[in-house]
Amino acid sequence: MKRIPTFVPVVALALRDEMGRLLLQQRLPDKHHGGLWEFPGGKVESGETPREALQREIAEELGFDLAADDLSPSLLEEEGAESPIVLMLYTCARWRGQVRACHGQDWGWFTPEEADALPLAPMDRRFLERMHGEFLFQSK
Repeated sequence: MKRIPTFVPVVALALRDEMGRLLLQQRLPDKHHGGLWEFPGGKVESGETPREALQREIAEELGFDLAADDLSPSLLEEEGAESPIVLMLYTCARWRGQVRACHGQDWGWFTPEEADALPLAPMDRRFLERMHGEFLFQSK
């Protein structure tokens, strides 16, 4: 039987406010990497595009809306061997609504230096390292 590779697609959002700070959330204690900080997002469900999944996850977790046309793919990370997680990071310039913790998780806006000091999930740490000096930290 031919082996068909599988992976778990996950999406995340790199969102900056008007002061250039990044939106990060803390993973709930009972989740994988519990207590660590991350770019918000989640798994892509069957039948969803990555953009649709990101819109759904952000609305469910943080209570604000994104338009699919405003999302731009920017970085990709992969972790694991048997059934790897492929994390797709999108940037977005606009959103509607106010950020709120719908599941009780902590969240905040952080400068790149403040984000560096946080205990980040491993793939999110790699994203942040790759973002230094990139377009995400350039002034608007």
